[in-house]
Amino acid sequence: MLASERDQRWGLTVTTIGYEEIGPHDSYPTRGHADGYYFDLDKGRILPEYQLLYIIGGEGIFHSHTVPEARLKAGDFFLLFPGEWHSYHPTGPKGWTKYWIGFKGDNMDQRVRSGFLSPTKPIYHVGYSDLIETLYKQAYEAAVAEEAYSQQLMAGIVNHLIGMMYSLERNIELKAKNQNHVEMIGRARMRIRESLESALTIQQVAEEMGVSYSNFRKLFKEHTGFSPATYQQDLRLQRAKELLSTTDMSIKEIAYRLNFDSPDYFSAKFKIKTGMKPSDVRSTQ
Repeated sequence: MLASERDQRWGLTVTTIGYEEIGPHDSYPTRGHADGYYFDLDKGRILPEYQLLYIIGGEGIFHSHTVPEARLKAGDFFLLFPGEWHSYHPTGPKGWTKYWIGFKGDNMDQRVRSGFLSPTKPIYHVGYSDLIETLYKQAYEAAVAEEAYSQQLMAGIVNHLIGMMYSLERNIELKAKNQNHVEMIGRARMRIRESLESALTIQQVAEEMGVSYSNFRKLFKEHTGFSPATYQQDLRLQRAKELLSTTDMSIKEIAYRLNFDSPDYFSAKFKIKTGMKPSDVRSTQ
């Protein structure tokens, strides 16, 4: 699949995409693999790109340089990394059915450098999703049509797939760990959102949820990536920006309405968060 220099500047380009059905007695890999993608099961292969594969039926085995052996089943994603030796194949009485999409770019490299994705964790158990299968089909249709700017469309689909893969498994793990905690943090987030213009404190939210403040703060950060105080403050700053843009309220009125200690404190926090002073937002309206 071709990508121009303009496409590469987008940050992610798609190199290959496909679908395969392997019966229980079919040889694997099939000779239908494109040039550069066929491999011997024992020797494996090393690719110069990422590939995201999704099994919708059957099961298999995966090996890589960092993962000695892992079982694959329907509803699993597995992610191949550039420069990482790997081998995989279907097993069991049904063979397997899977989609794949290959891609590369700075967009993906940055996620790996930041620790979101790693060759040490290539498999994601998310279960079957009709939406995931539809996204693969849309990417395939875009590749076949090859209309102008199709690379940007396919890159968007890849980002959607990776986001779903990461988010779905993370939520499954959190719910398996403690469903009650997931529901509690959901209630707490709603309570904070609905009380931006009140004097509600995070300590009060913890009390309402029936847990200690230290435990509440730890669980909230684990589930959301924010401390509860930061979450509340960022929502208030977001609400302040809306009020600056849509009302004639003064900066002082907005600061006190959203329970900041003073207009100066509000202005300082607003600039740190947005890079602009409240008066700058107001003057652009």
